[in-house]
Amino acid sequence: MSLSIGQAADRSGCTPPTIRYYESIGLLPPPPRSDAGRRTYGPNDVARLAFIRRARDFGLGIPQVRDLLAAAEAPATACVTARPVVEEHIRALRAKRSELKALESALAAILVRCDEGCRSGSPGVCAIFDDFHLPGAAST
Repeated sequence: MSLSIGQAADRSGCTPPTIRYYESIGLLPPPPRSDAGRRTYGPNDVARLAFIRRARDFGLGIPQVRDLLAAAEAPATACVTARPVVEEHIRALRAKRSELKALESALAAILVRCDEGCRSGSPGVCAIFDDFHLPGAAST
Protein backbone atom coordinates (compact mmCIF):
# COMPACT_ATOMS: atom_id res chain seq x y z
CA MET A 1 0.00 0.00 0.00
CA SER A 2 1.41 3.38 -1.01
CA LEU A 3 0.02 6.51 0.63
CA SER A 4 0.47 10.18 -0.14
CA ILE A 5 1.68 12.51 2.58
CA GLY A 6 -1.91 13.70 3.08
CA GLN A 7 -3.18 10.16 3.51
CA ALA A 8 -0.34 9.31 5.89
CA ALA A 9 -1.17 12.48 7.83
CA ASP A 10 -4.84 11.53 8.09
CA ARG A 11 -4.05 8.01 9.29
CA SER A 12 -1.31 8.98 11.75
CA GLY A 13 -2.81 12.12 13.25
CA CYS A 14 0.16 14.23 12.13
CA THR A 15 0.08 17.13 9.69
CA PRO A 16 2.03 17.05 6.41
CA PRO A 17 4.45 19.77 7.62
CA THR A 18 5.06 17.76 10.79
CA ILE A 19 5.75 14.63 8.75
CA ARG A 20 8.28 16.54 6.64
CA TYR A 21 9.84 17.93 9.83
CA TYR A 22 10.17 14.46 11.39
CA GLU A 23 11.80 13.30 8.18
CA SER A 24 14.21 16.27 8.20
CA ILE A 25 15.39 15.53 11.76
CA GLY A 26 15.66 11.79 11.21
CA LEU A 27 12.72 10.52 13.29
CA LEU A 28 11.18 9.19 10.08
CA PRO A 29 13.38 7.66 7.39
CA PRO A 30 13.24 9.38 4.01
CA PRO A 31 10.34 7.77 2.15
CA PRO A 32 10.54 6.54 -1.42
CA ARG A 33 9.33 8.91 -4.10
CA SER A 34 6.75 8.34 -6.81
CA ASP A 35 7.59 8.86 -10.48
CA ALA A 36 6.26 12.39 -10.00
CA GLY A 37 8.73 12.94 -7.13
CA ARG A 38 6.14 12.85 -4.36
CA ARG A 39 6.77 11.13 -1.07
CA THR A 40 5.02 7.79 -0.60
CA TYR A 41 4.39 6.11 2.73
CA GLY A 42 3.58 2.58 3.82
CA PRO A 43 1.90 1.07 6.88
CA ASN A 44 5.15 0.97 8.86
CA ASP A 45 5.66 4.70 8.26
CA VAL A 46 2.13 5.44 9.44
CA ALA A 47 2.63 3.28 12.55
CA ARG A 48 5.91 5.06 13.31
CA LEU A 49 4.27 8.47 12.86
CA ALA A 50 1.40 7.46 15.15
CA PHE A 51 3.93 6.31 17.77
CA ILE A 52 5.81 9.62 17.53
CA ARG A 53 2.57 11.61 17.80
CA ARG A 54 1.46 9.60 20.83
CA ALA A 55 4.83 10.07 22.54
CA ARG A 56 4.63 13.80 21.83
CA ASP A 57 1.05 13.84 23.20
CA PHE A 58 2.53 12.54 26.46
CA GLY A 59 4.88 15.52 26.44
CA LEU A 60 8.07 13.71 25.49
CA GLY A 61 10.60 15.86 23.69
CA ILE A 62 12.23 15.04 20.38
CA PRO A 63 15.39 13.63 22.06
CA GLN A 64 13.29 11.31 24.22
CA VAL A 65 11.23 10.18 21.22
CA ARG A 66 14.47 9.50 19.36
CA ASP A 67 15.67 7.39 22.32
CA LEU A 68 12.41 5.41 22.37
CA LEU A 69 12.57 4.77 18.63
CA ALA A 70 16.16 3.59 18.99
CA ALA A 71 15.11 1.30 21.85
CA ALA A 72 12.39 -0.22 19.66
CA GLU A 73 15.05 -1.24 17.14
CA ALA A 74 16.50 -3.71 19.68
CA PRO A 75 13.48 -5.69 20.95
CA ALA A 76 15.55 -7.82 23.35
CA THR A 77 16.52 -4.75 25.40
CA ALA A 78 13.71 -2.36 24.44
CA CYS A 79 12.07 -2.21 27.87
CA VAL A 80 15.36 -1.85 29.72
CA THR A 81 16.33 1.01 27.41
CA ALA A 82 12.93 2.72 27.22
CA ARG A 83 12.02 2.58 30.91
CA PRO A 84 14.57 5.18 32.11
CA VAL A 85 13.38 7.60 29.41
CA VAL A 86 9.81 7.41 30.70
CA GLU A 87 10.90 7.45 34.37
CA GLU A 88 12.87 10.65 33.78
CA HIS A 89 9.88 12.22 32.06
CA ILE A 90 7.66 11.34 35.01
CA ARG A 91 10.17 12.99 37.36
CA ALA A 92 10.15 16.11 35.18
CA LEU A 93 6.34 16.16 35.13
CA ARG A 94 6.20 15.88 38.93
CA ALA A 95 8.68 18.72 39.32
CA LYS A 96 6.67 20.84 36.90
CA ARG A 97 3.45 20.02 38.78
CA SER A 98 5.04 21.22 42.04
CA GLU A 99 6.23 24.38 40.34
CA LEU A 100 2.77 25.03 38.88
CA LYS A 101 1.10 24.49 42.28
CA ALA A 102 3.46 27.02 43.86
CA LEU A 103 2.73 29.53 41.08
CA GLU A 104 -1.01 28.98 41.48
CA SER A 105 -0.80 29.61 45.23
CA ALA A 106 1.26 32.76 44.75
CA LEU A 107 -1.13 34.13 42.12
CA ALA A 108 -4.16 33.33 44.28
CA ALA A 109 -2.59 35.27 47.17
CA ILE A 110 -1.93 38.23 44.86
CA LEU A 111 -5.57 38.17 43.73
CA VAL A 112 -6.77 38.20 47.34
CA ARG A 113 -4.66 41.30 48.02
CA CYS A 114 -5.89 42.84 44.76
CA ASP A 115 -9.51 42.26 45.79
CA GLU A 116 -8.85 43.68 49.28
CA GLY A 117 -7.32 46.80 47.74
CA CYS A 118 -10.25 47.28 45.37
CA ARG A 119 -12.83 46.79 48.16
CA SER A 120 -11.13 49.26 50.46
CA GLY A 121 -11.71 52.02 47.94
CA SER A 122 -8.43 53.68 48.78
CA PRO A 123 -6.20 54.56 45.86
CA GLY A 124 -2.96 52.67 45.71
CA VAL A 125 -0.94 50.40 43.57
CA CYS A 126 -2.77 47.26 42.48
CA ALA A 127 -1.26 44.17 44.12
CA ILE A 128 -0.84 42.53 40.71
CA PHE A 129 1.42 45.29 39.43
CA ASP A 130 3.13 45.66 42.79
CA ASP A 131 4.04 41.97 42.96
CA PHE A 132 5.04 41.86 39.31
CA HIS A 133 7.27 44.89 40.02
CA LEU A 134 5.90 47.37 37.49
CA PRO A 135 6.69 50.75 39.05
CA GLY A 136 4.05 53.44 38.82
CA ALA A 137 1.47 51.20 37.16
CA ALA A 138 -2.27 50.88 37.59
CA SER A 139 -3.29 52.71 40.69
CA THR A 140 -6.61 51.44 41.94
